[in-house]
Amino acid sequence: MPLLFVKLFLRMKTHFLFAGFCLSAISMQAQTQTETKKDTISAETLDEVLVQAVRATNKTPIAFSNLSKEELAKRNLGQDIPVLMNFMPSVVTTTDAGNGVGYTGIRVRGSDGTRINVTINGIPYNDAESHGSFWVNMPDFVSSVENLQLQRGVGTSTNGSGAFGASLNLLTDKFSYDANGEIANSIGSFNTRKHTAKFSTGLVNNTFELTGRLSNLYSDGYIDRASSKLNSYFLQGTFVNEGTLLKALVFGGNEKTYQAWNGIEDKEVLKNNRTFNPSGAYIDDNGVQRFYDNETDNYKQDHYQLHWNEKWNSNWNSNVAVHYTKGFGYFENYKTNQKLLADYGITPVEVNGETQERSDLIRRKYLDNEFYGVTFSTQYTNDNLEVLFGGAANKYTGDHYGEVLWVRSQPQNQFKQNFYFDNSTKTDVNGFLKATYTFNDQWILFGDVQLRNVSYKANAIETGLVNEKFNFVNPKAGLTYKINDFNHAYFSYARAQREPNRTDFEGERPKAEKLNDFELGYRYASEKLSVNVNGYYMQYKDQLVLTGGLNDVGASKRINVGNSYRAGIEIDASYQPIKQLIIAPTITLSSNKIKELTVDVDGAPKTFKNTNISFSPDIVAANALTYIPAKNVQVSLLTKFVGEQYMGNTDSEASKLDSYLTNDINVVYEMPLKKWFKSISFNLLANNIFNVKYISNGYYYTYNDDWSNPGSVKTLEGTGYYPQAQFNILGGVSLKF
Repeated sequence: MPLLFVKLFLRMKTHFLFAGFCLSAISMQAQTQTETKKDTISAETLDEVLVQAVRATNKTPIAFSNLSKEELAKRNLGQDIPVLMNFMPSVVTTTDAGNGVGYTGIRVRGSDGTRINVTINGIPYNDAESHGSFWVNMPDFVSSVENLQLQRGVGTSTNGSGAFGASLNLLTDKFSYDANGEIANSIGSFNTRKHTAKFSTGLVNNTFELTGRLSNLYSDGYIDRASSKLNSYFLQGTFVNEGTLLKALVFGGNEKTYQAWNGIEDKEVLKNNRTFNPSGAYIDDNGVQRFYDNETDNYKQDHYQLHWNEKWNSNWNSNVAVHYTKGFGYFENYKTNQKLLADYGITPVEVNGETQERSDLIRRKYLDNEFYGVTFSTQYTNDNLEVLFGGAANKYTGDHYGEVLWVRSQPQNQFKQNFYFDNSTKTDVNGFLKATYTFNDQWILFGDVQLRNVSYKANAIETGLVNEKFNFVNPKAGLTYKINDFNHAYFSYARAQREPNRTDFEGERPKAEKLNDFELGYRYASEKLSVNVNGYYMQYKDQLVLTGGLNDVGASKRINVGNSYRAGIEIDASYQPIKQLIIAPTITLSSNKIKELTVDVDGAPKTFKNTNISFSPDIVAANALTYIPAKNVQVSLLTKFVGEQYMGNTDSEASKLDSYLTNDINVVYEMPLKKWFKSISFNLLANNIFNVKYISNGYYYTYNDDWSNPGSVKTLEGTGYYPQAQFNILGGVSLKF
């Protein structure tokens, strides 16, 4: 059923797009106004049903933060969603191109993006194999996001891969009562530009709305040749009638980025030329270093969702959704001095009496995949009790294959000669039951249990033959004490387990991870001040930690470690002492340790104790100081501090990244208009105003090949770095009508 629905949608997508813009033009001309049902239709209630199964509230005893559409819009000038989340508690962000456009990454409490569960309208977004979330495939998606919630730690049960650092769920645009439109354009440093056009018909005949968006982004990137050419679309049809909400969504994008995932390995180059990009480098026949023009990553991804929400009565509501995602793309490399027969199956030939066993060549590696399934939830609510039952059944299939396009020598090969082909399948079935019970008007008891079954099959050269099945039981429980209307305290325990990802199978057979998460928190909220304090202790067994190294496609390598933990305290607040001033600081102090780790050093095993977990700084802090001199003007100083961190797990000084402190200025001015347009908005974002040279990410590896001393088993260290942009600006103008 889901697959049939989506295949029909695929064929009709072009017609939907055309019809959407025709309806938009008609609606804008008529200026449709809908007033009669505003009192009977609750957009917030009906739309929120899409995410209620995976969202937390103040009754939930976990740490979470929300960002609204209005807050996201202030800095929505082309940078990706992780960068817009940079000032949330415990968050560290990084970008390959250095300026927030293209490939971007996020870590929460030191956990990387593969450990952060992402859902869109309750539907899993993480790639089923790698567990990563590739925002570059959906450029400017934030322009179609109504709000998002970041839950830190295990969080509540959700769909998709288990959360080991955080859960991020996004709700797309809610329906609008009135017709509207928006044209937004921004430009900035490194030839960065973004163009966005949006429309909504409003509720036609009080029941139907069509909304859409087209976006185009381009940037040269801060790093040399780290360009991004990005396009995306979003089309959403909504039918609403009292307690019924039907939503059909089609969205996606395509990206072409010049590869920047190799970083800079040479510290002297980093010191003297920090924008250098080694990707695509080769030596021509004249001994001159050149760079291959098409060292690019190319990928297209389309998403289809159909939701049915029903509010049956004052106590019962439900949601059912089917979804389908289609992805296809490749990356292309110029590779030097490759083993032809061993790695590519190309028979060498003899040239001038010498067999050409190695050669430079150009190759492509493809990924052709699809992901589809169904999600559901049913909720019962009365004065004291909330019960929610939900789950999902999803399947992923992926073909991985490679072609050789060109060989520098003259071996016996054909154009686009295939040198590998493998496929993989993954099924993921889960169900969860959540209950919240309030008694004595002060105590709130929370319980949550998830059952999850995962099956993964692969037959790649890197992974070998994989046929793994996992069954997980993940219970959660907590207690909230409502001291009064302003003060709440809570405690919770959560158990989480999750399967390894594809890259983990490239080495020794990995184990599933296990986590016991303890959270203790306090919330205070009044008209002028809100404070959240949360302490956590995350106890891991067989945690898959980043080694600091990368594989040949830039993915991070991981290994199981026996016992490890993350412990810390998070504090975030918002204080408005006067009407014109808002102060919003956040700080996380943590300790992230591996209790015992054994690795080979100089040809013999060596045990390290209580070492720092890679990419886990002990301190992460931020502050937003916002001044409001007039009703429609805001000026914000945004400050971010990230403490020193290690790229490996042995506390090697060579693997250390220095701490950094950056400051941005964000200015927003919206001017109401009386004719033609509702308003015009001006946004300015000045990033890194003090021109700090900092590095937010890198990699670290060890090896035993000492070429200067044949036969040596001395362990050597290598590093790579991803420099981030110095001072840069983005400015935008948005017209709303």
